[in-house]
Parts: sequence; C-alpha cells; structure tokens
Amino acid sequence: MSSLFPALADGSGERVALRFGERSLTYGGLAGAAGAVAARIRGAGRVAVWATPELETAVAVTGALLAGVAAVPLNPKSGAKELAHIVNDSAPDLILAAPGAELPSTLGDLTRLDVDASGTGTAPEEQASDTAPALIVYTSGTTGPPKGAVIPRRALATTLDALADAWQWTAEDVLVHGLPLFHVHGLVLGILGPLRRGGSVRHLGRFSTEGVARELNGGATMLFGVPTMYHRIAETLPGDPELAKALAGARLLVSGSAALPVHDHERIAAATGRRVIERYGMTETLMNTSVRADGEARAGTVGVPLPGVELRLVEEDGSEVADYDGETVGEIQVRGPNLFTEYLNRPDATAAAFTADGWFRTGDMAVREPDGYVRIVGRKATDLIKSGGYKIGAGEIENALLEHPGVREAAVTGEPDADLGERIVAWIVPVDPQVPPTADELADHVAARLAPHKRPRVVRYLDALPRNDMGKIMKRALVADA
Repeated sequence: MSSLFPALADGSGERVALRFGERSLTYGGLAGAAGAVAARIRGAGRVAVWATPELETAVAVTGALLAGVAAVPLNPKSGAKELAHIVNDSAPDLILAAPGAELPSTLGDLTRLDVDASGTGTAPEEQASDTAPALIVYTSGTTGPPKGAVIPRRALATTLDALADAWQWTAEDVLVHGLPLFHVHGLVLGILGPLRRGGSVRHLGRFSTEGVARELNGGATMLFGVPTMYHRIAETLPGDPELAKALAGARLLVSGSAALPVHDHERIAAATGRRVIERYGMTETLMNTSVRADGEARAGTVGVPLPGVELRLVEEDGSEVADYDGETVGEIQVRGPNLFTEYLNRPDATAAAFTADGWFRTGDMAVREPDGYVRIVGRKATDLIKSGGYKIGAGEIENALLEHPGVREAAVTGEPDADLGERIVAWIVPVDPQVPPTADELADHVAARLAPHKRPRVVRYLDALPRNDMGKIMKRALVADA
C-alpha cells in the first residue's frame, strides 16, 4: 500500500512534526529516529510500547509502522493483573520504552529496547500490505479481561483520510492535545493524524487549561479533548480571558470518547463564539461519524457518517430502522474499511461482534435526524461506563472487587457526573457488615489491579444484591433504587 506517512517518505526536512513540552522533532529528525527503531525491530512479530506521554512513544509507534510490525500500546497506569493479561495474550517479542522509564516487574521477562529520539537511521520504504496489523489496542468489554482489537493499516489510512475530508485537515494545521497515548483518540487521531497530513502536534504532557491557552494563542489551530477536559474549560472560561481568546481563535475544537453535555457546549459557545464539534468512534471501528467543519456544530449530535463508512440502525429483531425522525431508536451497526479485523485469540468474540452480512454491532443506541445527523442515546447494555474519556467495562471491576477478602458480592454501574461524564459506582455486600471495607480501601484495591481511572468513585453497601430467577444481578433495579 502507499505510505502511511508521505511527509517522512519525502523527507520534509525542518518542519516540526512533534513537540512534547520543550522537546521537539522535525520531520527529518523523526525520519531518522523512527528509521533507527524500524531497523532494529524489522522482522519482529509484535512489539509492546510503554505508552507514556513522551516523544519516545510517538517515535516507537512510528518506527513500528515503518517496519510493518504491529505495536501493542500499554497503559503505564495499568495494574499488574491487567498488564499480565495483555502481555500473555499479545505475546510481544520485545518492549519499546523511553530511556530511564521504570517498567513494572510484570514486564521483566520482555526484552527491552530503549528508544533514542535523536537516532539517525533511514526511514525504510513501507512494504506491509493494507490488511497487515498496525496496532493491537486492548479495549474493555462488559465482562472479563480486555480484548485486543487488531487494527489493520487500511483502517488507519481510511479513518485519517476521512477525517481530513470532514475537518478540512491539512499540513498547515497544528494540533494541541493532552490525551493519553495508549488508546485510539490520543494515539491514532492525536499523533498519527497530524503525521499523515504532514502537519504538527503539540502534546501538553498533562492536560491543563493554561497549556491549552498557551498553545492555541501560540499558533496551534486545532484542539482534541474529551468531555472531562471541555467541562474543565467551561468552568475556567468566566475568569480567564486568555483562554477565551485562545478558543475563539482556534480553527477547530473537537470532542470525543463520550458525549459532551449540552450545558458545556453552550457555556463554551457563549464565552468564545466557537462551537465544539463531536465525532463518534470505537477502538474496533476507529471513526464512524463526525460533524463536518463546514457543517452545523449541533450540540448533542455526532454528525454524519464519514466517507467510506456505512451506518445503519437496527431493531432488536435485526430489521433496519428506516426513519430519519429524530425519535426512532435503533442499535448502530457499521461496515467499511475502517473496521478492525478481529479480537486477538478470540474467534468467539469476533464472530459475535459481526452480523452474518458483515456489519459490526456497536452496542450503541441512536436516532437519526431528518438531515442524517446521528444522535447517540445510550448503550444497548448497562455494563459499559464512559468516565473521563475512557470506556470502562463493569465486569472486570467487579472481578477485581470480588478478589478483596472483605467483599462477598459486588456489582458496578455508572451514574452521571458533571466532570467525568459518568462516575463508577460499586455496590458491595461485605463479608462482615459490621466492619465493611472502606470506600478508599476498595478504590485503591481496584486501582492497583487494573488502572486508577477504573476505581469506584462511590461505594454503596447492601445486605444483598437484587437477582432474577436465574441468579443474574438486576442492575436496573440497583440504579432505580439509588
């Protein structure tokens, strides 16, 4: 297939490609550093990447893509149990990390390769086919441990080119974001997107409204964020004229990973005169829809299907919803070259995810407006929680809670939160009702095993969990009684 990164292939010289804080790489420098990585890993089966928000992570993933080697981004905040599962499941040949990065003992058996951001290799000609795996990104399901979604090179190119069309994204754009680099939003859209366009990205390292104002007022044209970030921006705007000026001057403000509350939409628009646009995607599908840069930025919607993406709504019986009335709800199913190819080592889960005619079942419920805009109204199931820009499966948190010696039974749900979108709620039946484990103790227990963003923010204690005749926990009853 053609190069994923034409600007690297043609050696676009001194234009800045990446900037992380005070450190930066030009396209010439990135070609050298990523080329050096590619030369050292060529022929490997898969490589893990310790995905810290640093220059080395971007160099490592770019080098893997140049070499035609699938990269497995690892969340540095993941707990030992989650990391062990991902490494055992994906079986990488080695792990790429920034020099000096302290890796947990769980990864001790992996051969380590320190990434030199000042390396001087030559970027090889990309020879992998468009169906070859590019990334394996682990995503939380509603039950059990995370599954590895195998994302082909074709999907990366398709999605990024479709977004370039929708957002009028060019080499002149300078993107600012502060998202993690172990998932699709931060890594694929936020790093690989600018590199494919030949543009620039400025990563904040850690999100702050001060950083956003500084970079947008300093020449950046686009901002990518999740609702938690935009909520904090909306809260800060009334007392920060520099932030208001920065957002007003941006070409494009994009929110994703969960729905941005209409209240925050309106507060930002009132203070800046600019509206945030939303897009809709998943790890398995990359991007499906977006509000277009030349379209109406309508709060509460995720726009229209991107070029090349087929989207339909279906009833419970599988029949297609034909109405564009803004009221008739159906499950979103999508089909197109943007889709993943499989869940690694999980043919059962892969088969269950697709219909007989090749449509992917997203599990998201939506309606369509008369002009084709899609408005997502919720999950088909109740077990996927969207908190702080993350999609979190309740099942793995429940499993972690049940490993605590003071927990007899556990259920996990989400409830609305103005900052996070949803907060995680743990419903606990303690072993000893007189001395139950504390909320802080349970939160620390989950964070140590899984990741900090998966810890429960609220703990509620019960004598028993409501169950049906088959013994299944009735979560809707829990939520109704909250």
